[in-house]
Amino acid sequence: MEIGIDSFAAMMSGNENNAISDALAMEQLLERIAYADQVGLDYFGIGEHHRKGFLDSAPTLILAAAAAQTKNIRLGTAVTVLSAADPVRVFQQHATLDLISGGRAEMVAGRGSFIDAYPLFGLDLDDYDALFVEKLDLLLKIRDHETINWSGKFRPALRNQSIYPRPVQNPFPVWLGVGGTPSSFARAGTLGLPLMVAIIGGETHRFRPLIDVYREAGRKAGHPEDKLKVGLHSLGYIGETTEQAFESFYPGYAAAMTKIGKERGWPPTTRAHFEAQAGPTGALLVGSAEDVAEKILRHAKALGGISRVTFQLDTAELPHSTIKDCIGLMGKQLKPLLH
Repeated sequence: MEIGIDSFAAMMSGNENNAISDALAMEQLLERIAYADQVGLDYFGIGEHHRKGFLDSAPTLILAAAAAQTKNIRLGTAVTVLSAADPVRVFQQHATLDLISGGRAEMVAGRGSFIDAYPLFGLDLDDYDALFVEKLDLLLKIRDHETINWSGKFRPALRNQSIYPRPVQNPFPVWLGVGGTPSSFARAGTLGLPLMVAIIGGETHRFRPLIDVYREAGRKAGHPEDKLKVGLHSLGYIGETTEQAFESFYPGYAAAMTKIGKERGWPPTTRAHFEAQAGPTGALLVGSAEDVAEKILRHAKALGGISRVTFQLDTAELPHSTIKDCIGLMGKQLKPLLH
């Protein structure tokens, strides 16, 4: 099982007391990616957002800078908002990243958890699903064929066009990032793409029926089981003890989730809600390395096996040094325990 980190390059709660400059935040993020590589983590993903407080609107630029400072860790997105982008440019950017990193690049393609990119790039939300389906089709054709002929509704046709550069890896790894829509799970299985499931709330085992839909769709399409990988993206934090982890993580987590909740109609986050989510079956991966390892293994069993777990560490607005300590515990304690 691979262990990694996803970052939105964000200070999500907007706590002005903890504010730092964007330049310093970017410097610290690159330092954390380099440290994750040093302690042996497997993956670091950068998200994509187009709103105040997030520095990840150009994730491949961040990843290219990280590639120059790392040797082994795989570098990818979390997620690339494919619906709002040109698949030709997306492929070119990721192929270039793959060349810079020596074949360590990946992509998680998805529709994103916010809708800011749609008005920003002049897109109609009524086309939410159709945009993604068409652009994913084009992206995969570009990945699999150097020269293509293609036509669709939302982009000018390509006639005998060759797309460059080509990446080191063939095929270039493209995961499908999903939330809770059954059709998205079935689509990933039919296409034979590895699946990254974002579970930021509720009880993780409840996603088993959707993952079963994914695996069944993959089998029906003739894809081998070892190609149908499942990854799990969760909010989390590793501390020296579970008590310390709870006390460190809760205040920032509650502030961030309450702020997002105002946009989405959720009630304010309470300590009771947090402790339920951090409990044995809840989605949060917060605690000591030992307790979190046990929880991940329970999740893996409940979901029928998982290939990768990525922690979203930004949410609680923890200081840079604290996040680095967590990354150290992930590499030096959590990963050996899971292996």
